[in-house]
Amino acid sequence: MSLPPRDRPPGVRERRFESATLLVDALSAQIERTLAGALRDRGTASLVVSGGTTPVPLFRALRATRIAWENVHVTLADERWVDVADAASNEALVRRELLEGAAANARFIGLKTDAPTAQQGAAASWARLRVITRPFDVLVLGMGEDGHTASLFPGSPGIAAALDPAESPRCVAMSVPVAPNSRLSMNLAALAQSRHAFLHIGGERKWEVYRNAAQLAAAGPAGDAPAAPPIAAMLRLRSPGLQVYWSA
Repeated sequence: MSLPPRDRPPGVRERRFESATLLVDALSAQIERTLAGALRDRGTASLVVSGGTTPVPLFRALRATRIAWENVHVTLADERWVDVADAASNEALVRRELLEGAAANARFIGLKTDAPTAQQGAAASWARLRVITRPFDVLVLGMGEDGHTASLFPGSPGIAAALDPAESPRCVAMSVPVAPNSRLSMNLAALAQSRHAFLHIGGERKWEVYRNAAQLAAAGPAGDAPAAPPIAAMLRLRSPGLQVYWSA
């Protein structure tokens, strides 16, 4: 059952599916339509994706779509600060699962640089993205069972500034509780520079996490507690209104 309007922040929309397959079919079709519309209107389009296991079926569906991928910029919302050949690398995942077939012609921009630390590489990573006209056309986020999104983890050093919508859009270094511990992430202000934003989640546990975060976000300042999960900050943004795709 979807959340009642009082428990859902303004602008947030929900779509619930009986299976992950039905979700992927619907979300990939929506992303294809959105990118095709951007290509038609502006001649270029942009797609920002996240890592993890959840988006793999979505990537495989998207790579089969027949849009002008050569005019689409693809980049990441966050990255693990490991070599791009490492199995933990989000770039490696995207190259393996998305940038194949028709999508191999997309203009991919990775976030990992040669800097020894994410802190030292953050500015250069953000500078790479200057070639993409903002706002981004499509942003696809995931969410962990702790309420993190991208690599914006609860309790991480610097998380309050990273989630401040008044900050300048940029990439920020995050030290997180799970390996690999060094990460790079777009901050909330950067993620907010998107025309269309989707949250792709599955399972009852993540629905509960989302529901609690949505209720906190809907409460406005009263729900802005230090313990609020990072996804609540994304849900609270009026623009872009987050579109939540959930499957059992």
